Amino acid sequence: MTKVTIKDTQNPTILKFEFEDFITQNESFEFKNIDEAKNSPLAQQLFYLPFVKTVYISGNFIAVEKFSIVEWVDVKDAVAEQIEAFVANGGTIITIEENKTKKQPITVYGETTPNPSALKFVVSRMLTKNAIEFKNIDQTAASPLAKELFKFSYVKEVFIDENYISVTKYEINNWDEITLELRTFIKQYIENGGPVLDESQIVSITKDESNKDTKFDSLDETSQKIINILEEYVKPAVQADGGNIAFDSYNENDKTVKVILQGACSGCPSSTFTLKSGIENMLKSMLNDEDIKVEAVNS
Repeated sequence: MTKVTIKDTQNPTILKFEFEDFITQNESFEFKNIDEAKNSPLAQQLFYLPFVKTVYISGNFIAVEKFSIVEWVDVKDAVAEQIEAFVANGGTIITIEENKTKKQPITVYGETTPNPSALKFVVSRMLTKNAIEFKNIDQTAASPLAKELFKFSYVKEVFIDENYISVTKYEINNWDEITLELRTFIKQYIENGGPVLDESQIVSITKDESNKDTKFDSLDETSQKIINILEEYVKPAVQADGGNIAFDSYNENDKTVKVILQGACSGCPSSTFTLKSGIENMLKSMLNDEDIKVEAVNS
């Protein structure tokens, strides 16, 4: 018999009932009432319980939001048993559409980064030529994949570049608890044709890159040298760690170089050390100027 595990969430009115295997591929569902749940016989059955307010189905779990007429401690075991019995009797959790895109097998593996809160998931195919960072779900219009990742309660930030996805987590979970879930989700999502990025939304980003080239020509000579050093010597190493670095500004008066850190590098405890002992020393040496200082505008 299928066994489900009951897990708390950050919202005390919502409980997650987790399965050992994924029950959806690259989609998430939210049902507010029995009429909305026509393609989920299980959700329809749950709505017969008078305290069920909302049913969510995603990845390897079913989450249920309750009305305040009951406490979870009194009913959670009964809900778990009902879900288990439904599945054991051959009930359909969600109706899968037949016109799914043909699977494209890929490999996905996790790599640690210098930032203990960020993990880099490397994919065996190119995802994008533009580094894109998402700080919250409201920013994910350009990336359906990032939007789905933010539905995991522990995902804080998402960064996508070339052939990898860096995920920064909240402290509520350890990586050993969630790495397999994230890796499996990303793999199945991409294999089943889930869109990683919406190219029509990336146009503005591409234009920004073109504008950068125009701005480069208008910068002073020192700023241009700094950008070239960052691009050639620093960025490849930073990308290998699941992050990105971008030039922000250079102040000729106090010799301060400001940079923008993204992905695993943003908020990394060791980023200050890297900026000072690594990048700052490199710029001092290559520009032959001991007064150069490097600061991150978002560290």
